[in-house]
Amino acid sequence: MRRQTKSPPSFAALVQAYFAEYLTQQRALSAQTIAAYRDGFVLFLDFAEARLGKSPSAMALADITPELIIAFLDHLERQRHNSVRSRNARLAALRSFLKFAAHRDVASLQVIERALGVPVKRFERPMFGYLSREEMLAVIGTPDDSWLSQRDHVLFLLMYNTGARVSEIIGIKVGDVVLNDRAACVHLRGKGRKQRSVPLWSSTVKAVRAWLRVNPEVQPASPLLPSRNDRVMTRTNVALRLALAVKRATDSCPALAKRRVSPHTIRHTTAMHLLQAGVDISVIALWLGHESPVTTHHYVEADLSMKERALAKLHEPEAKIQRYRAPDSLISFLKTL
Repeated sequence: MRRQTKSPPSFAALVQAYFAEYLTQQRALSAQTIAAYRDGFVLFLDFAEARLGKSPSAMALADITPELIIAFLDHLERQRHNSVRSRNARLAALRSFLKFAAHRDVASLQVIERALGVPVKRFERPMFGYLSREEMLAVIGTPDDSWLSQRDHVLFLLMYNTGARVSEIIGIKVGDVVLNDRAACVHLRGKGRKQRSVPLWSSTVKAVRAWLRVNPEVQPASPLLPSRNDRVMTRTNVALRLALAVKRATDSCPALAKRRVSPHTIRHTTAMHLLQAGVDISVIALWLGHESPVTTHHYVEADLSMKERALAKLHEPEAKIQRYRAPDSLISFLKTL
């Protein structure tokens, strides 16, 4: 009896298995990572449909050519104005899917190998932008009696205190904040489900307590900093509120008008201020939730004042190096031996 060969899975079936089984169950990736991969796929499939004239469900692995991928990546940079880093992140999502598909559809290995040949794009790492202490305090500001003003005050104060990512800040629940005077802290959920606790200033504790008195109905599972409809704030929402705060702060700090201040700028600001205060770089890495201390070393590169202090310890090429002369008291001590 002739053995029937199993037909390869369709492209749609591969995509469904990739998200529903591989990323969710086998890799057990965080919801944020899966959402980022999903968004990248939606963008790619929309682009492919417009370029190939095929609906996403009608596509095949053979349609994912290097030419299509490169055209999509160029579209991200030129039409959507994505950074090179965002471009590479979208490519990483596609490469992850293709590697998964290679194990499910061996007959398409040659097609997949060609598609995997699209390289990531190199880019110059920009210098970190950060705010001075005066600029940061101006952005945090003093809240008025309105609900939004008090929420934003706690939002920016927590961002500066913790140096947390936006996703970590908006994910804080009321039960994650410990307001004990001796050991006040907030529990953050970082990348890859990693959790860490960050201590809080007394001023932050005071602001959070005042905020909770304004919202006495909240439960431990409620978001600490909700939107006006009591839902979790979005990244866009945080960015818009920060833009308004920066605009108001320009009255006292005019230099802010020329600065591009994003939520991640506040994270850089926290790191730089910790570094300038003499905090060990390994502690800052733990504070920020960096997986590798190498990431934290970039803050050292960005701190010009630290480099100037290091340079001051070196003699200039034309400077005459003076021989060390012990003080008289030391000479007297040695002569008594």
